[in-house]
Order: sequence, then C-alpha cells, then structure tokens
Amino acid sequence: MWLTRLKNKLDTVHQNSRQVSEVFRYIGPGIIVTVGFIDPGNWAANLAAGAMFGYDLLWVVTLSTIMLILLQHNVAHLGIVTGRCLSECAYDALPRWLSSILLSTAGLAAAATALAEFIGAAIALKMLFGIPLFIGSVLTAIICTIMLLTNSYNKLEKVIAGFVSLIALAYLLELSMVDVNWAEAGLGWVNPTLPNESMLVVLSILGAVIMPHNLFLHSEIIQSREFNKQDPAVMKKRLRYEFLDTIFSMGIGWAINSAMIILAAATFFNEGIMVEELEQAKELLVPLIGPSAGLLFALALLFAGFASSATAGMAGASIFAGMFGESYDMKDMHSQIGLALTYIPAVVMILFVEDSFQALLISQMFLSLQLPFTIFLQLYLTGSEKVMGIYKNRPSTAVMLWVIGIIVTAMNLYLLAVA
Repeated sequence: MWLTRLKNKLDTVHQNSRQVSEVFRYIGPGIIVTVGFIDPGNWAANLAAGAMFGYDLLWVVTLSTIMLILLQHNVAHLGIVTGRCLSECAYDALPRWLSSILLSTAGLAAAATALAEFIGAAIALKMLFGIPLFIGSVLTAIICTIMLLTNSYNKLEKVIAGFVSLIALAYLLELSMVDVNWAEAGLGWVNPTLPNESMLVVLSILGAVIMPHNLFLHSEIIQSREFNKQDPAVMKKRLRYEFLDTIFSMGIGWAINSAMIILAAATFFNEGIMVEELEQAKELLVPLIGPSAGLLFALALLFAGFASSATAGMAGASIFAGMFGESYDMKDMHSQIGLALTYIPAVVMILFVEDSFQALLISQMFLSLQLPFTIFLQLYLTGSEKVMGIYKNRPSTAVMLWVIGIIVTAMNLYLLAVA
C-alpha cells in the first residue's frame, strides 16, 4: 500500500515538473517585448520622476504596466489565433490605402524609437569609452544589424534575455548600495498621488511604457512557438501560456522601471539634486554611492540601448513586410528593406542632434502621436469575428480595452498639448 502511495506521489511530482518545464518553454516572446519599455526614454522619465518626487510616482509604473499587460496580451492573441502579425492582419482586413497609411506611420514610429535607442546606447559608449555620440550611434546600428541578419530568432531571443538579466542585476546591485525607505516605496506603488507640477512626468512615464512598435512586435514574435492550431484544447493551452509569459515578462519590466525610480529617489531626491540628462545621472551617482555605481549605470544603459535597438529593428522590419502581406524574415528582401528604413533615418537624424535629452523627448512625442492609431487598429482587428472567429474579444474585454485606448489617447494628446 505504501509503495502505491509513494508511486502516486512521485508520478504527481513528475507531472507537475513537466508542466512547469512546459510553461518555461513558452517564456521568451514577452521578454523581447519587455526591453522596449526599459529603453533610454524610460530611463530619462524614471530618473526624473525619482529625482523630483521621490517615491510618490511609483504607482504610475504599476498602472502603466497593468494597461500594458492587457494590450500586449490582446495583441499576442491576434498573432496566435490568426498566425499573422498585426501589420499582416491590417493588410488583409483593411482597404489597401488605409492599411498603407496606418502601417507607414507605424514604420515612422519604429524609426523614431530606433533614434532614441541609438542615442541611449551611444551615451553609454561615451560614458564608458569616450566615443562621440554619432560614432557610437553608428556602431550600435552596425552591431544590431549584424545581430538581426546573422542570428536565428532563438539565438537572438537568448541574447536579449541575457541583456535584460544584466540590466536587472546592475540595478539590484545599485539598490544594495543605497539606503532605500521600503515603507515609502511600498506606499508609492499602490497610493496614487499627484504632487504639484508632476503631471508632465506622469504622462511621460505612461507614454514611455506603452509603445506602438511593441504591439506590432509581440504579435509577430509570439508565432515563434509552433503548435497545432486545429486542436481547440491545444489552442486554449497556448493562449493560457502566452498570458503567463506576458505577466512574467512585463513583471520584470515593472521591477526594473521601479528600481530606476527608487534609485533616483534614494540618491538624488534625498540630496535635493535635479537630473535632466542621462550623462549627468552617472556623474552624480559616483560621489553619492561610489565609482562602481556609475560604471554599473553605464553598463546597464549600454545593454538596454543594444537590446531595445535590436527590437526596434525587428518591429520596423515586421511592419514593412506586413505592408506586402508577408511575415518577418530577415532572409527576405522586404524585411531587410524594413530594417534599413528603420535604422538609416535614425542614424542620419542623429547628425542634427545638438541636445541628446531633447532628442529623446521629441522621439517620445512622435510615438505619442502615432500610438492611438495602433491601439484602435488592434482593437478593431481583435474585436472582429471575421479576423478572430470564436476568439474575438468578449464584450467585457472589449469595453476594458477601449477604455484603456481612450485613456492612453487622452494622455498622449495632453502630453503633446503641453510639450
């Protein structure tokens, strides 16, 4: 009898371990998307939030991450159910003139994103090695192009996951060097407050988290996990695993963004120091908590710049290929042209950049202008029975997503009006 009970327990443990192993086999696409909202634009907004308002605006990271999870989860479903990305579905479902206009603006948004990512990586290279901004941007573009052209998706996924891990490790080490008021931080995460003159920073954080190119990217890369779409049970399991991947990955992004604000609050805010440039942040960290903190800051920024530059290129290539009804494939000419149209204008624009911090803000403003078009395109497609079949958005889901879309649109319009 006891042998039977032992065998049953061992079988249960083995089955549970297989289920856990299977879940982690599907972790990955969400990590790729995560680097998009821990990019240099986020660094600037988060450091400003912590330096100016301490722990008070941590709740914005929580709110924006919740909205991001719902939108990314929804667009990932589009990719899983249809087997096509957001741009391909737009090509199929909309009049050609309308899809061309919407996808062209999305391509420009990907190029604007690449501009910010190149600047961030170049700033890090300047901090570490004294390389001029433009030369650092060109090096970043070349390295990321090689990454995209020569690596399979699986290899690239591992590289980017490694970058995210290093960014998280760098901030974990930096937080261990400072005296954090965790009671105030805990309250800041869940207690919405609006200190005087904080609205622009609040909107900047929200706008930097939800980005149009990430919505296109997630619907594309989620298809890297092959499965039997004809089996309803398999489809249901796949959709469930995607949700776990999204929550896990976006949770990592929430933690890293929170760490940025906490670090700035524990150092700059406590010392009454204003931070308006990424280079300034590194220089100010050194006398406050030591030279190793400045080095870790620069390294983490470099990893973030490289990783987010690569994903911006992937998104641009996916969007352009979708304009011809094709999926992302760096061996295909349309994907290669899309990559070039994303990277080359971004590098050229850096020639005219006099203030790198201002350039980051301008690129975020352009993303703000395009974002509502991408969100409502997504909601139209995922709410269409013709596109999604029985998996179209439920009424309750549709209402929730449309409310998010309206909030994000109002937020971005306000940001543009006051900028």
